Formats: sequence, C-alpha cells, structure tokens
Amino acid sequence: MIPLASGERFEAWTGQHLLVLAFTAAGVVAAVWWGRSHRDTPRELPARRTAAALSLLVIVGMQVYWLTPGARGASSSWPLQLSDVADYTAAYAMWTRGPRSTAFTYYVGLSLTLMAVLTPSLAFGFPDIRWFGFWIRHIVVVWAAVYLTWGLGIRPTWRFYRTTILAVLVWAAIVYPFNRVAGTNYGFLVRPPPASTPLDLFGPWPWYLLVAAAVLLTLWAAVYTLPWRLAVRRQPPERRTPRP
Repeated sequence: MIPLASGERFEAWTGQHLLVLAFTAAGVVAAVWWGRSHRDTPRELPARRTAAALSLLVIVGMQVYWLTPGARGASSSWPLQLSDVADYTAAYAMWTRGPRSTAFTYYVGLSLTLMAVLTPSLAFGFPDIRWFGFWIRHIVVVWAAVYLTWGLGIRPTWRFYRTTILAVLVWAAIVYPFNRVAGTNYGFLVRPPPASTPLDLFGPWPWYLLVAAAVLLTLWAAVYTLPWRLAVRRQPPERRTPRP
C-alpha cells in the first residue's frame, strides 16, 4: 500500500518512494521540454519567474515552520546543509538566469540533492506536512537544475566548475566554526553521522571529508562537466555557443 499513516516512518524503496521517484522523473522530462519549448519566446521570463517565486514561497514557508517550537528543533533546522543552500540558489537562478547560481544548482542539485531523493532518511510519512516540505524542496531543485541546463541551455563550463568549488569552500569556512560554536554538525564537518553511511568507508574524521570531497569533485568534473565540453568541441565552430 502506498500511503502511510500520519506519523509512520517513511521507508525507502517502498511503493510510496517509487511513486515519488516516478513523479520526479516525469517532472524532469517535462522541465526539459518546457524550457526548450519557450526558451526564445516572450513567455519565458514570466513563466520562469513565476516558478521561482512559487518555489521560494515553499522554501521560506517550510523554513519558518521548521524553526517553530516543536517542529524539528532550531539546532538542526537552519538552512546550512549544502542541499539547503541549493534550495535558495535554485530559486535565485530561476529568477535571474545567472550562470554561477545555475552552475551551483546544477552540481549540488544533481549530486547531493538527487542522492537525498534516491536515499531519503525520513522519520515522518505521508501526509505529514514535513513529508511534503522535504519532497517539494528537493524535487524542485532537481527540476530547476535540468530546466536551466538542458531546457534553457545554460551549460556548465570549467570556469563555473571552479566557481562552484570556491562557493563550497566558502560554505565550509562559514559552517565549520558555526558547528563548533553551536554544537551542530551541518555537512558532517565535525564528526561522522551517527547512522551507518558510505562515509564510513572513507576513514575517520577528518580524512572522510577529504575523500568525500575528492569523490564529489571527480564526479562533478567527469560526469557533469567533461561530456558538455566534449560535445561543444565536436560542434562546427559556427554552431558553438560562446563561453560565458
């Protein structure tokens, strides 16, 4: 049975999860089609900004809810995970069509956020409002990433690969001392997660951070950047899009 009783813990790879994944995949196809169908038309700007405003409304609304007493606890509810930052960069990129914010959304959204969609860890199920908040926030980032990249054609470059790395380093430089002062563990920057995760394979702190970073940067380079660059090189010079 797909629905869960309110308060029942969500289980990954059940019928409910597969339904959510199918919905996400269908939205990916629709986002690409939608972007390509109107990328050069007058309706592109209002449609894109309407989507950005609606997504930001959901993001901020859920953020306020999570910070209310009894919802989840303020110590673990600040938007300081990289995937949380991607929520806001996705809305900003949708509003501005900026290449740097699009690149950040693309790299983080199609790796860390997508991983959360594929392997969610939720202590609450349908129809809990937090269930809707989790899925809407994560799925919208994935849709925004493919809409901007494959739909509107804002392609990743090595330049924006480097700016995304720099943004992640700035994030770590801010969040690590916050964790130390507040006693939190955003990004698992100060200690490994309590539950068993793939990070266990990477050794103790701080080595697992270095190994995880190397794996992530290699993924971004080999899977999310290199194919685009090779495709551009194979195009005739007159058809190549100038690098931003």
